[in-house]
Amino acid sequence: MATQIVLKSGERVKVNDHVYCSPSWSVRDGTPYSVARIMEFLPPEGASKGKGKGKETFTRVRLAWYYRPSDVSDRPVADSRLLLAAIYSEVCDINQLRARCHVIHRDKITDLAGWKKRPDRFYFNRLFDPYIKKEFEVIQATDVRNLPDHIRQVLTSRYEYVVAEKDVVPDLTDTLRLCGTCTEWCANPDTVQCDRCKKFFHMGCVQPPLLAKPSRGYGWTCAPCSKRHEEEVDSHEVRHPTPVIKPKSNAPPPRGRGRPRKDRSLAEKEENVNIKYFKMWPFRYFGQYTVAEDTLDPDDLIFPRAATRVGPKFQANVPSAWAPTPAPEERGDDSTVEVLSLINTLTDEEANELEEWKLALTRRQDHLCSVDWLTEAIRRFSEAHLANRGWSTVDMSLPTRQEKWKKGQTRYTDKEWSAEEIAAFEDGILMHGAELRAVREEIGTRTMFEVVRFYGHWKNSKLKEENVRIKEFGVLEKDDEPAAMEDISPSDDEGSVVRELAKTNNSCGACRIRESTTWWKAPKGLATEILCDSCGMNWRKYADLNVRPVREEVILNGKAKVSEKREGTPLNGPSAKRLKTSVASTITPPPNIPAAPQLRCLACRKSGPAGKVLKCSRCQFCVHAGSCGVVVDKNAVETWMCDLCQNEKTMEASLNTDCLLCPRKKSRKKAVLQGADSFLRASKPTEGQGWAHVLCSVFNPEINFTDVSRLRLVEGISTIPRQRWSSRCTLCGETTGAVIRCSDCVREYHTSCAWRNGHKFGFEIQPVRNHRRDTLVTTFKGETGNMMPIVHCQEHENTKHELFDICETDETGETALQVYCRTYKQAPVTQAHGLLRKARRLDQIINIPSDNLSSTPETEPRCDLCSTQYSPYFYQSRYSDHWKCHKCHWDQGIRVTGAEERSH
Repeated sequence: MATQIVLKSGERVKVNDHVYCSPSWSVRDGTPYSVARIMEFLPPEGASKGKGKGKETFTRVRLAWYYRPSDVSDRPVADSRLLLAAIYSEVCDINQLRARCHVIHRDKITDLAGWKKRPDRFYFNRLFDPYIKKEFEVIQATDVRNLPDHIRQVLTSRYEYVVAEKDVVPDLTDTLRLCGTCTEWCANPDTVQCDRCKKFFHMGCVQPPLLAKPSRGYGWTCAPCSKRHEEEVDSHEVRHPTPVIKPKSNAPPPRGRGRPRKDRSLAEKEENVNIKYFKMWPFRYFGQYTVAEDTLDPDDLIFPRAATRVGPKFQANVPSAWAPTPAPEERGDDSTVEVLSLINTLTDEEANELEEWKLALTRRQDHLCSVDWLTEAIRRFSEAHLANRGWSTVDMSLPTRQEKWKKGQTRYTDKEWSAEEIAAFEDGILMHGAELRAVREEIGTRTMFEVVRFYGHWKNSKLKEENVRIKEFGVLEKDDEPAAMEDISPSDDEGSVVRELAKTNNSCGACRIRESTTWWKAPKGLATEILCDSCGMNWRKYADLNVRPVREEVILNGKAKVSEKREGTPLNGPSAKRLKTSVASTITPPPNIPAAPQLRCLACRKSGPAGKVLKCSRCQFCVHAGSCGVVVDKNAVETWMCDLCQNEKTMEASLNTDCLLCPRKKSRKKAVLQGADSFLRASKPTEGQGWAHVLCSVFNPEINFTDVSRLRLVEGISTIPRQRWSSRCTLCGETTGAVIRCSDCVREYHTSCAWRNGHKFGFEIQPVRNHRRDTLVTTFKGETGNMMPIVHCQEHENTKHELFDICETDETGETALQVYCRTYKQAPVTQAHGLLRKARRLDQIINIPSDNLSSTPETEPRCDLCSTQYSPYFYQSRYSDHWKCHKCHWDQGIRVTGAEERSH
């Protein structure tokens, strides 16, 4: 008989049963139950199993976890009974098992609607791998038919389900594919299908053998079909098949899969269906990166796999042999060993003396409990001991130390957090919960490592306060609570039942009712701190909480005050302002239940909802849509890609994405300069298929756009004056690239250099008294005048300019950048087409004196440098009969001022 364990709820569970699992309320911090499958029961750690049946003592259990879709992505899922399977297990304490539930595959459910109406019922149809962060399809092993008999028999006899990619499932469930030449099984990676006879062939069995599959969009035909088709064409007997029209039938439509069937015996049979397990797992990966013969090996890994990382993208850039490189230190030598502690080598007298000196190094008691401070103190004592110095030479006043491998001074402990940083951290927790990357963006002055460390200390302090309240509450409960309360209350082994209600505001935080047999503790972020019995069960078991919109008045300090909400704030979320609490109050500010993911724009460093702030699905670049000229449909927000990533796929413009207006540095830092963590990632293609930063294009006055609504294509690079190309940048010192001038001084710099050095960018509305007809006047946020782009240095913080930020919006929702480009940056597309506009700009550049140009040479000129005979103009030397083409003339003498001249 299988081993059975009786839970505290009175239910009996055994191996392969599904259960709810959760630690106590104070540890899990209000999160719902986790769903898992029991793999095996285990004795206490370090103990061996009993020899006789029934004599074993089990205190631990190994669980195979299931995930909820909301745990692994931000996609909202309306079905609270849908789960994601996983090939991931963990050992937990057996006291964390709460109750029994049922989880089966979707294909084994006949009536899905009826299944979801019953309590504690879940289903799954996909698998999530927590290591490679990817979802896979799960199908029944009996549905796999495109396999040889001996492999399919082993697969179906061991496993109940097969895990594969979505694109591979149709190939696995197809009929058995045999090669039309050798009649052997055709594995998917090395096969090709004839487009006419629909037969499969090994690529090596085709004559001549195929080296690669046809490109996407192209078909392939075998030799007999190709010859037959040629004969039909030659005989003019090609007939196109007529489409087959199915006759209409008067039969009733098939019964829908979602319609409920009131068959109790069928539902109970589906709950107790037998599932095959091999080495405690019903799954096995059999997808794109699987070798079919490996299935026969019982010790083969069953986990999902990804593509191999072999290639130039994942390899190190090894310097060439001739490059002088310092000799590396030999690993394992004494110079590579860093001594952290020598306490084990000290005598008892030296250890006692060291303990006294350690207490004398600081007066703060928290240092004596700090792991960082104690580790650094022991390290410095050990260094003093190795150098034969006394304990009195150890000084802990400096918070930095000499890092051996980083070659510099580093801090051994983080700086003290200021009150402003703590407030920003708590606001981030209030808004994003435990998503620490978003919290770090809210703080802005701390690194990710510091935020993670501070979060651990902050959460421990909150747990300490909560444990103190629990102890105090327990004393009151023992002395003052009536005995009738214990009779009606359920077993509270997890500490989530509310024993005593508050005198005021004792309604359910979700449905707002005021009467319930049992009150449960509510997760943080609701209007109240309690849930009724129905809402409490739905949240703990199904993570489903239908919050009723809060439209009532909030009572604060005895006064009625209507909660203020900004436009667009969800009604079911808490107020954006934190409640002011007294010193004695123990209310912890609840985190908000995010209605939509908040993304931080890299242009203005402000967060906004998805849709207004777009995130590239490939490089994770985040920016306001209005500051980048992007118009995206609501359904395509999650799949949006920036222009640079889209160009890698479509190849409409050059793959060299260097900005034509920025300096040409011959370094290897191009990827860093255009990384996804900077607004300089926003680039637009030029009319010559090059690229230019959006920032450089907007703040250079000579630049126009063919379409200002999308900021494409960039025109007029060649019209920038020559002196601005040859001026030296005051920030980087380069003489290449087009510079702009500070609005408050005579400094000149590149637009990208100014952005990287923190210069202020914005737009100013300058009033116009008597404007002429050709003067363009615009209105933004109630101010009317001439809109000017402004850039000023960091030294001009007290500037008189009142600037509008790049992403600042008006009443219509347009950003300042959009309004400026729409008014001043539109190219005259109605007057001439793009090629003619480009030709006119070139005519202005090539203003060649007649004495330097021979319009009618006696013979056809040839360039003496590149030997070409084709050029718009040829230049003749004054002292000889030598000729130069237009390109060589400008390359030697005057710098070519744009990408358009380089294309000649």
